[in-house]
Amino acid sequence: MPLQAQTMNIGQIMDYLPHRYPFLLIDRVVEVEPAKRIVAIKNVTINEPFFNGHFPGYPIMPGVLVVEAMAQTGCILLLSEIPDREKKLVVFTGIDGAKFRRAITPGDQIRIEVDVLSFRPRAGKMEGKAYIDGKLACEATLTCAVVPRQSSSSSSAPSDNASKDAQ
Repeated sequence: MPLQAQTMNIGQIMDYLPHRYPFLLIDRVVEVEPAKRIVAIKNVTINEPFFNGHFPGYPIMPGVLVVEAMAQTGCILLLSEIPDREKKLVVFTGIDGAKFRRAITPGDQIRIEVDVLSFRPRAGKMEGKAYIDGKLACEATLTCAVVPRQSSSSSSAPSDNASKDAQ
């Protein structure tokens, strides 16, 4: 069922993503252009668990988590195009051209913009950008694969062949 709402609250986001605290990294979707573009918001607070160790006395959001937030944002858009999305996961298969242009610190609000470059039923490619106060903080090209979701009784991860299947 395609995504109908132009905005999504945290409950609706959790209907699409399997991630939960502390790894759910987007708070709200504010704009959707089906199959093309999505914009989400992440409010960064000092209560984030990673700030305890990255870096004490100078808290900076790890760049890898900014990229993960972009991937989660894109995942919502791609899953909205899949009819049986509750049976699927979207997993990373690549990160290209990642650039970190400014630090993200407590009190910042990240505006995450993701544009679909290509999408097939089993794989996708997206361009993600993260902004703070209208200034580019991070950008990357992300590739992903759509894989079957394991049953909740199974503890194994998706197959390592997901990357090979996506190519």
